[in-house]
Amino acid sequence: MFKAVKKETISENNQSIKSSLDFDFEYLEKKLNKDHVDIRLILDQVKKFQVAVPTWGVGTGGTRFARFPGIGEPQNIYDKIEDCAVINDLIGFTNKVSPHFPWDNVDDFSELKEFADGYGIGFDVVNSNTFQDPADGKETFKYGSLTNSSSLIRDKAIEVNTKSIENGKALGSKGLTVWIGDGGNFPGQISFSRSLERYIDSMKKIYAYLPEDWTVLLEHKPYEPAFYSTVISDWGTSYICAKELGDQAMCLVDLGHHLPNTNIEMIVSRLIDVNKLGGFHFNDSKFGDDDLDAGSINPYELFLIFNELTAASQNNKIKHIAYMIDQSHNVTDPIESLILSANEIVNSYAKSLLVNYSLLDKAQDNNDAIQSMQILKTAFNTDVSPIVAMARYENGNSIDPISTYRTLDYKKKKSLTRKNKSGSSSGIV
Repeated sequence: MFKAVKKETISENNQSIKSSLDFDFEYLEKKLNKDHVDIRLILDQVKKFQVAVPTWGVGTGGTRFARFPGIGEPQNIYDKIEDCAVINDLIGFTNKVSPHFPWDNVDDFSELKEFADGYGIGFDVVNSNTFQDPADGKETFKYGSLTNSSSLIRDKAIEVNTKSIENGKALGSKGLTVWIGDGGNFPGQISFSRSLERYIDSMKKIYAYLPEDWTVLLEHKPYEPAFYSTVISDWGTSYICAKELGDQAMCLVDLGHHLPNTNIEMIVSRLIDVNKLGGFHFNDSKFGDDDLDAGSINPYELFLIFNELTAASQNNKIKHIAYMIDQSHNVTDPIESLILSANEIVNSYAKSLLVNYSLLDKAQDNNDAIQSMQILKTAFNTDVSPIVAMARYENGNSIDPISTYRTLDYKKKKSLTRKNKSGSSSGIV
């Protein structure tokens, strides 16, 4: 197996700060012991946590206005896999990637899988793109894809999804995420009713193409690129469609795909209750679908989401949920941002493991709002970074991944063989 980052490099960087980590870990252990919390049990659970990295995430994203490329950007899916391997070698929580088609199309998928296997990287849920026009230029998705009034264009959009499934099968994936930008920019532009009917009809054809052990994840978004109305605009619509399709259809929650001030953690709970929560896209935002680093704006919200997930998991309400980071990076090194996001996600997960759910249940049943809130706040305010750092260390990864990454001078070295991409237009590399 290849290593994108040499073990010796990680070991050397760990050596100088291991004693400091031991001190912090032992201090936290004594503190948690007072509350009868076994830090080792939490550590064991944290060591197993995994979240997928999107292949497009290691390239510089952009806004509707511009893209500002960095040096050493990936040129193709192979470069993206190599960048993702760097992240996983440093933190160990990201051993799978989520590809996007047709962006990541190759001639030989068996060759791609072999390449990724060599780095210890697997493939998680695949993603289809019908929010941009097909490469052959014969049809346009300008006025919709799966919901288009033209059956020929709908068939083309269905084909994009079925080809994505075929690609995913060759890579060892077990799921497909479908997000469409279909909708209207003006009142009266589309029929709300007919567009949803066409969506369900198209999705039934995609659903029939699914292997028996696959899941299709329906992703909603209230606006953008359709700004007046979006066909799959909210979790309720997503749920209706998933229920109509069948047991292999689930709902996906992207943290940026909600109107401002939406109670996302409650949506998570509702979807768990109806057994339709299938996936997550982690990011953060201030105003809209900003795709910022996870936990950079609303860390408490991220914790509250994991509070619902962990509580449900302990009650055996959920089995597997596909976790993925979904971000766009315009002013940071994407690798550094993804490292920070993955660690922030794991931090939130670790904090949720500190919640005493039996006490919380009692406080809630007693209508004790203050105690209920304090139980959550106590867990959230606990610095669990020693646990997460120790998990990285014991898994053979870096105690301080950002510092280690910067010693590599990775992007500068890659710039010698990777050509700079133009920054004249918007969009994701």
